Amino acid sequence: MTQAQAFAFAILIGLMVAFIWGRLRYDLIAVLALLAAVFTGIVPHKAAFSGFGDDIVIIVASALVVSAAIERSGVIEALLHRVAPSVTSVQGQVVILVTTVSVLSVFIKNIGALAMMIPVAFQMARRSKASPSSFLMPMAFGSLLGGLMTLVGTSPNIVVSRMREELTGRPFNMFDFTPVGVGLAAAGVVFLAFGYRLLPREREAVPTMEKALNIKDYMTEARITANSTAIGKSVRDLSTLSGEEVLVTGLVRNRVERLMPLPDLVLHQGDIVLLEGDPQALERAISRARLELEGHDRPTEAKGVDEEIAGIEVVIGPRSVLIGQTAKRLALHDRFNINLLAVSRSSERFTQRLRDIALRAGDVLVLKGDLVLLPTKLMELGLLPLAGREIRLGNPRTGLVPVVVLAGAMVLTALGLLPVATAFFAAAALAVLLGSLSLREAYEAIDWPILIMLGALIPVSDSIGTTGGADLIAGGLVQLSSALPHYGALAMIMVVAMAVTPFLNNAATVLVVAPIAVTLAERLGYNPDAFLMAVAVGAACDFLTPVGHQCNTLVLGPGGYRFGDYWKLGLPLSFIVVLLGVPLILWFWPPV
Repeated sequence: MTQAQAFAFAILIGLMVAFIWGRLRYDLIAVLALLAAVFTGIVPHKAAFSGFGDDIVIIVASALVVSAAIERSGVIEALLHRVAPSVTSVQGQVVILVTTVSVLSVFIKNIGALAMMIPVAFQMARRSKASPSSFLMPMAFGSLLGGLMTLVGTSPNIVVSRMREELTGRPFNMFDFTPVGVGLAAAGVVFLAFGYRLLPREREAVPTMEKALNIKDYMTEARITANSTAIGKSVRDLSTLSGEEVLVTGLVRNRVERLMPLPDLVLHQGDIVLLEGDPQALERAISRARLELEGHDRPTEAKGVDEEIAGIEVVIGPRSVLIGQTAKRLALHDRFNINLLAVSRSSERFTQRLRDIALRAGDVLVLKGDLVLLPTKLMELGLLPLAGREIRLGNPRTGLVPVVVLAGAMVLTALGLLPVATAFFAAAALAVLLGSLSLREAYEAIDWPILIMLGALIPVSDSIGTTGGADLIAGGLVQLSSALPHYGALAMIMVVAMAVTPFLNNAATVLVVAPIAVTLAERLGYNPDAFLMAVAVGAACDFLTPVGHQCNTLVLGPGGYRFGDYWKLGLPLSFIVVLLGVPLILWFWPPV
């Protein structure tokens, strides 16, 4: 072993130990590994930051932006709303949720697919009076399996494609992963439809800031427009359309005539309905019924840019100038350039219009304005901002626009007209230009720590190959696999990747294991494509811990899971992946 190889292995071992130790965040660990590689000379100074310009960084960032745009559009939520109410059994709901997440992960990053479906899972859990813990981990595992089916579904596929391009000059195409991925995802859905029973049923979620706020009785008002689906329907139908999460507390007709919101009262175009619920439920109800939030379109631009217009929750302080005033009397919009979207008062239900409510100290408001200027305005009005949480009430949804943009990017990529990085970068830009996301939301959608980790670890992982370390490890694996048939060697690589990914993160696992797998394949005289596929599958299928993949981490708190819960469901699923994945790879990517 040379000195350079010793340094490379020492950094790799240190990397794994640091990940297992868990006292430092993974992006900082990756940065320290890069610095160590540069200072020991195994990564040249000129190549130290080459990873940040790699296509994989652009693809991952762009995919996250497009995922957020589709989540924001409400399209998936609307489709599920047609199916979900008819399914009341926990098992049926598990099948719907896991299948939906798996299918969504074919087209967008699996972390984005899972994030947009978690609120739906909580709605279903409330409807069936089940614990969210029965749904969330199966959904996380389904998102990992669904991500296997396309190039952009999960980071390991993107990294493996890059490795193949370096080796053969040709990357994997968008749907090269589909045959193997479909088989594994289908088997996974079948197992999870029954396997969810292995999970604890009545775990309580870790309290979040949103739960701590516990503001559920906001009142807002919305107009029934010509395009509304509520025209000709009753007040009861409108409540049903919102999933019984929103209550109709009042109705104004012809701007002056106040009507009692009786269940059988028929709604007309131009009616203004007073709605009560939490902000997310109000947003869903307004979107599903195609209502128009009163006051949302009044211009709030001042010195800031349009992309900084957003909603914020505030509480009226004891010395606020709003005490005893109404929004109409105070001319809140005309004088302060702020729109009042909703009001909440403890233990009180409003039946008058927003503009006519006499405000009190302690009332909680949802305001819409320019985030650049809001701090000054809030101090002037004596308002105190609440802990930050996402408030989208009053922001219009763009429907099918981001879906069409994503489909266009995938078609261009599949036909070979554009590289993946260019197509998805353009899709992310279009999503912002067409209003699916604001610039602020686009930047918030990007997981910057993951990009830092990728950019830092790419040159570190390359050093395993450039120092000859990959050849050294492959030599040891050749001796281990010399007595094994080709399917045994393939299974060994898949298991190695599966064992390493909980400690290194899945993308980092591919960066480290893929060069070793290629060298092993060449030493054994096999086609490396099959071994690269095995690495992609093994690295993406981390079902044993909550830390190896973001999807697993995302459901840890909301599901109330413990570290040891993951292997109960994940270990049998891992066996299924290996037992089915190896023959699928051999069938579609024969190594000999």
